[in-house]
Amino acid sequence: MEESVLNMEIISIAVIIAIGIIIIKGIVIVPQAHAYVIERLGKYNQTLEGGFHIIIPILDNIRIKLTKQEQMIDIPSQSVITKDNVNISVDGIIFIQVEDAKKATYGIVNFKNALANLSTTTLRAEIGQLALDETLSSRDTLNRKILTAIDEASSKWGVKTMRVELRDISVPLEIEEAMNLEMKAEREKRAIELTAKANKEAVIREAEGEKAKTFLEAEAIERMADASKYEQEKVAEGQQNAMLMINSAMANNPQAAEFLLAKDRVSAFNELAKNPAKDKIIVPYETTELIGSLSILKEFITTRDKG
Repeated sequence: MEESVLNMEIISIAVIIAIGIIIIKGIVIVPQAHAYVIERLGKYNQTLEGGFHIIIPILDNIRIKLTKQEQMIDIPSQSVITKDNVNISVDGIIFIQVEDAKKATYGIVNFKNALANLSTTTLRAEIGQLALDETLSSRDTLNRKILTAIDEASSKWGVKTMRVELRDISVPLEIEEAMNLEMKAEREKRAIELTAKANKEAVIREAEGEKAKTFLEAEAIERMADASKYEQEKVAEGQQNAMLMINSAMANNPQAAEFLLAKDRVSAFNELAKNPAKDKIIVPYETTELIGSLSILKEFITTRDKG
């Protein structure tokens, strides 16, 4: 009897332990940014996201645990031939993120391996359409083309290709030396062109300066000629007015002409008298005319004062 009771207790304890194990097995805690794919009796049942979940032990099974964080896939260094038949080595990195855990599990056997191989073939195909210079200078464009091609395929597997980065593009040593020589020659060519352009601009500017200088000098001469012309016109106008006044005076007074002549003679006589020579003797050519001139001056002045 006691043995039977003991067996019952053992069985009860075993059942309790089994039930506890089943309950523990049925509790699934999924970390944040992770996804668990659950199969029931070998068939897809559900996808568990981050948090607390309960499944049916024995019937339900966790097929795979995936992270939804961004992941990095390395593109190993590989030999690629460009459009102009240059053999170069290229390697890079792919950044991906799982968006649909079901597709990532059942759409492809190993999506990471598949994406690595797909990136390799795509990289070769894209670089094969470009010449070496285009490959080296169009890295961003090449990254975008590879990203578009890979993302189109990976979207069917529930994986989003975030970006593609080519880390290194290596060319053979002889090609690199030839490129360096070409770059040096190109720099020298540009330097010569810039020097020639600068000299040309200097000659043009100097010619323009000479042209402007000549123009200004011509303009100055023209203005001086205009001023001289204006001065001559004014002098001539003044002389004309003076002559008109003299003519008018002579017409009104017959002695005006004799007055002017006498005035000039007296002025000439005064200039001779100013001569400092002590042995000079001044004898008018016509003394009577000189005396007459003085008489005319006296008479003209007297007549003017009376008038």
